[in-house]
Amino acid sequence: MVTLALGAAGAGAGSLSPVAPVGFRVETFAQGLSHPTAMAYGPDGRIYVTASDGIVVSITRGTRKPRVLLRGLRTPLGLAWRGRTLFISEQGRLERAVLSQGRLVSRKVLVAGLPFGEHQQDNLVFGRDGRLYLGSGSTCDACRERDPRSAAILSLRPNGRDLRVYASGLRNPYGLAVQPGTGRLYATVNGQDKLGTRSDPEPADTLVLVKRGARYGWPRCWADARTLRLVGRCTGVPPPAAYFEPHSSADGLAFYTGETFPRAYRGSLFVAEWGQYDSRRFGRRVVRVELGRNGDARVISFASGFAHPLALLVDRRGGLLVADWGRGVVYRIQADGHR
Repeated sequence: MVTLALGAAGAGAGSLSPVAPVGFRVETFAQGLSHPTAMAYGPDGRIYVTASDGIVVSITRGTRKPRVLLRGLRTPLGLAWRGRTLFISEQGRLERAVLSQGRLVSRKVLVAGLPFGEHQQDNLVFGRDGRLYLGSGSTCDACRERDPRSAAILSLRPNGRDLRVYASGLRNPYGLAVQPGTGRLYATVNGQDKLGTRSDPEPADTLVLVKRGARYGWPRCWADARTLRLVGRCTGVPPPAAYFEPHSSADGLAFYTGETFPRAYRGSLFVAEWGQYDSRRFGRRVVRVELGRNGDARVISFASGFAHPLALLVDRRGGLLVADWGRGVVYRIQADGHR
């Protein structure tokens, strides 16, 4: 059984600060950022953050003026560390830099010429096999792509070689996360813009379990937000692991690996719903996904009142960090009684 938390985003959506459930508190972890898009811990214990205006900064708790370490990136949306090497996804390419004496040096473009248009290259993560996995969005809302590297999840070696299409038919696979213990790869997928009407919005955004060689149906198959089923030409398309509100822009995601949240929250998958530019109707919140062993899932509204939450990260003290793209602030959600 799959359940969807609908209509809950309004709670606290218009407030001046985020609202968390009873038993949790929200604090400002860092501020002064410009449209943060991704976060990851570096080998020096600092958190590194990409921003839409083409920079990488580092932050710690209490940061008010982040330190800029890289400039001139092309709308970076994802980053991942391996040792002292930082990998960054950008429009049309993948770049890397090396951390040395507090600086990012030895920049190199590993992959160039990737297709982009309405969407671009998104989050990236390392799989349990040591390969990089990269979301690559479609060039359009709904069309037949000429390049198989569009609307797909790509896989490659850390040196940039052996680039493969790992899964396809994913309109905009923005967020990626590997489930601890199982090594399973999950992705959030943004649905089409021009389906449905204002009174009957479609389709649902989704969470998918990414399987090698699988085809997920875009653009001829989509998730119906009313029935929570796939509709269209969907023969052979794996069903979503979870459904989100239509047009909620389900993006960044993180499995909770800390130990300070109540036991029921541990192992949950948190998802940032960025929302819409011109409406507060959907999204602008963080939801929690409970994944069952039998393929069932529950989506539960967790925290609201953000401008546009985008990136998530579990910090080393057990809190959940939420980068608000709209406010340039990283918030920290922690259970009461913990620092």
